Amino acid sequence: MIKTIDFGRISLMEEKVFIIHGQKPLRGEVEISGYKNAAGPILAATLLSDEDFIIKNLPLVEDILNLIEILEKLGSKVEWIGKNSIKINNKNIDLNNIDFEKIKQSRVSVLLIGSMLARFGNFKISRPGGDRIGLRPITTHLDAFKKLGVRLEEDSDYYYFYGDKIKPETLILKEFSVTATENLMMAASLLEGETTIKMAALEPQIQDLGDFLIKMGVQIKGLKMHTIKIKGNKKLKGVEHEIISDPTEAATFIIAGCLTPGEVVIKNLVSEYLDSTIDKLKEIGVNIEEIDEKSLIVRFSPDLQPAKVQALPFPGFPTDVLPLIATLLTQANGKSLIHDPLYENRLNYIHELRKMGADIEIVDPHRAFIFGKTKLKGVEIGSWDIRAGASLVLAAILADGKTTIKDIFQIDRGYEKIDEKLKKLGADIERISQ
Repeated sequence: MIKTIDFGRISLMEEKVFIIHGQKPLRGEVEISGYKNAAGPILAATLLSDEDFIIKNLPLVEDILNLIEILEKLGSKVEWIGKNSIKINNKNIDLNNIDFEKIKQSRVSVLLIGSMLARFGNFKISRPGGDRIGLRPITTHLDAFKKLGVRLEEDSDYYYFYGDKIKPETLILKEFSVTATENLMMAASLLEGETTIKMAALEPQIQDLGDFLIKMGVQIKGLKMHTIKIKGNKKLKGVEHEIISDPTEAATFIIAGCLTPGEVVIKNLVSEYLDSTIDKLKEIGVNIEEIDEKSLIVRFSPDLQPAKVQALPFPGFPTDVLPLIATLLTQANGKSLIHDPLYENRLNYIHELRKMGADIEIVDPHRAFIFGKTKLKGVEIGSWDIRAGASLVLAAILADGKTTIKDIFQIDRGYEKIDEKLKKLGADIERISQ
């Protein structure tokens, strides 16, 4: 029995940076970790039952480790039974012990609202934090909760939920919000009667959460459609579940593998969640050979073509992959356009790419033209958020000379030891104190 796990976590009080010397050939195999965006809602959903759960393939990233600590403070009994597996029981939860400070540190904590409404009804919670990619209001969540009969009050620091009169209802979301869909699925899971969510999002993490809830005893129809029907169950059971692998991490290593001479085998991916990403990468000229549903080979791709890439709800091109493909398009022969209609500050990383020599014109807060092919050089840059940080790691792998990336705690929030995985492939990357 494993009682302690060395997560290799970094303290926010001790600033660390990545030092990367670029243009090293990448060769070898990489195993994709569990998906942070699926692990978050599934951990939150364990609050819906007082029975034992076994959750496998958890990514050891800061957002998930923080969420586990929030649950432990609430009274969850968590036992590590393997490096990436836990046994968790939520029988003795005390909402008086909510760790408001940790909730402020992570956007994933917003997912606690749905499960706590379903099981406990009344509580207060601090406003969640997360990436610095612009305003991310939870208005869609709040409006839908009100239609379920939830009374809500708020001030500058907290939301106050009163869910003792929550009831099934037909809901029409104002947007294809992933977290709102997840929260409402959990909120409906203990309700007798049918709750309908129209304009529901379809992303992989929603499908994984749906599979988890079905195992627990919730009836769900339309999980792969934009209208989801949920019949709750007053008593849900504990189950065993394995988190799906991370499609964004898979995309990160696919792009890394094509940037320098070499060949990278990527294992433990879910191909159906990568369809639009792989299709666009092949259009650009990335040399990808699919081995089977869980693995592929990517080879050096020196003849890249420009493209127009717009982030769309699943199964469209994922917003989290857009910063990664921006780095790739600096090496395409011509003018490319990237467009993220959702987040107004998603393009902040472009200022860092420009410091490295990229020729990019920001048209407005949502669009940018990328002119290639340009040679990137190593400089000192900073990470704005998880995916921006990963895009800069890719640029540093490609660049001539030494790149220093600051604020790497942002990258650690979403990638499990990305530096160690890249080092095994041949990258010259070190994590050092500064």
